[in-house]
Amino acid sequence: MTDQSNEPLDETTLPQSDAEQAVEAPSATPAVEVAETDHSVGAGDVLSATDVAAEEAEAAQSPADADRPAPRFKRGDIVQCKIAVKSPLAITVDLGEGQIGEIMSRELERMTPQQMAELEEGVETSVFIVNPRTNEGKILVSITRAAEELDWRMAEEYRGEQRIFIGAVAGFNKGGLIVRFGRLRGFVPLSQMSDDRRRALQSATPQQYDTMVNQSISVKVMEVNKDQNRLILSERMANRENREKRKDELINRLGVGQVLTGKVVSLEDFGAFVDVGGAEGLVHLTELSWKHVTHAKELLKVGQEVKVEVISVDPERKRIGLSIKRTETDPWDEVASSYVQGQLVRARITKLTKFGAFARLVNNNEIEGLVHISELSDQRVNHPKEVVNEGDTLTLRVIKVDIRSRRLGLSLKRVNSAEYLDVDLGMRRESESAAEAPAVVEPEVAPEQETGSESES
Repeated sequence: MTDQSNEPLDETTLPQSDAEQAVEAPSATPAVEVAETDHSVGAGDVLSATDVAAEEAEAAQSPADADRPAPRFKRGDIVQCKIAVKSPLAITVDLGEGQIGEIMSRELERMTPQQMAELEEGVETSVFIVNPRTNEGKILVSITRAAEELDWRMAEEYRGEQRIFIGAVAGFNKGGLIVRFGRLRGFVPLSQMSDDRRRALQSATPQQYDTMVNQSISVKVMEVNKDQNRLILSERMANRENREKRKDELINRLGVGQVLTGKVVSLEDFGAFVDVGGAEGLVHLTELSWKHVTHAKELLKVGQEVKVEVISVDPERKRIGLSIKRTETDPWDEVASSYVQGQLVRARITKLTKFGAFARLVNNNEIEGLVHISELSDQRVNHPKEVVNEGDTLTLRVIKVDIRSRRLGLSLKRVNSAEYLDVDLGMRRESESAAEAPAVVEPEVAPEQETGSESES
């Protein structure tokens, strides 16, 4: 029997079709329109709900015979046995101690040729006791129900031990993914999908959704409720554990100074997290660039590939410190050789604060200096906005160069100061001398002369 429903499933109404144990999705999770068809697993390998009801009715009608001993088994028992006799219309199993169980004909009709072929005489299997004694004294058993019961028990074990289950996507609906868990159908709500999968789904077309079917997926069991046919799974929880394992392995291999290529996974006020092979490291705001940065989004985007250097590894706290700017040339090397105290420079005002104005050098965009509020004017200034504005390009005087602390002190009020007259004159003479100096031209050697000299030697 197959699932004939063509209506799309949503997260709040998974069907209770057959004894396939279709899982109800939590009503709290918002439903998201995914596709018009349900790609869930068919019910051909399990008993229908009608058959289960018929079994229960038949079991209830079995009279309690006081003259006969109590049955050895009770309904719901899982029993190990062997296939005793197989025929096209009936299969019996040896339950031990001379007792024989009979697989119901309705179940045999639903078995595929491959399933029938596997049930050869002498093969060991597990059966579910449907009815320990019918009116005719038979013991009715089910192989399919046994497999389902064992799957429920396995699901409970996975939940209790918090083990990761690796399965495949069997389908999807408006609210999430359906994952085969043995003969059961587990449900991964949209909120429990991995971040990468959710991002992919947001921009996917209906045709791209189809490509998810049969994709491998790692999940953890969040909830098991057999009575309500409810099996809720989480890809996020499984990914979190996998990341922790990969992080432990990576931390043991990493060393300070290593340069790696990673992918930006998130941007925060304090920096950016970069995935460097399954584990995330932090690039602090101060390690993003040599220039002043107020937020990581000014330089980076989620998904962007970047080169990073490992600057710290803390195995106990499981933290990895990374740097982007250390993979680039340090612009302060140029400052040390090109800028001296008293020099005039051109700079653009980038930010105003209560204590001064930051200005970025025009000829070296990576370097930003500070014009302290006391260096803006000879007059009293309550706020830098009284003198300058963001975006202004000005001539400023270098009054401090601190390579070790990477600080550049600038001044606006000292641009025309007499105390730097000698410095200005000296620099002017140097620039004029450089401009007047004739270019040095190497004399050309005639080919004949060059050849002759070689022969003479």
